[in-house]
Amino acid sequence: MSEQRRRVELDPDTVERDLARLVLTVVELLRQLMERQALRRVEGGELTEEQEERIGLTLMLLEDRMEVLRTRFGLAPEDLNIDLGPLGPLL
Repeated sequence: MSEQRRRVELDPDTVERDLARLVLTVVELLRQLMERQALRRVEGGELTEEQEERIGLTLMLLEDRMEVLRTRFGLAPEDLNIDLGPLGPLL
């Protein structure tokens, strides 16, 4: 019984876009985790009004930058939801 090997095929024409997709996926995952943690802290009353405002502004700026980069590389938000096979989608 021979085991099939899965090869990573790199296309020089799409390598920059594919790399951007991977990096933006990781950044989006971290952004979502930070947003959830911020919401828990707000709901728990752990933050001052100034801290809430600063976190909200930071998350909005991050989302804006993500949109700029997705547009630059021709990616839609759903393109960042990488399929992990049997584990399902990442995001």
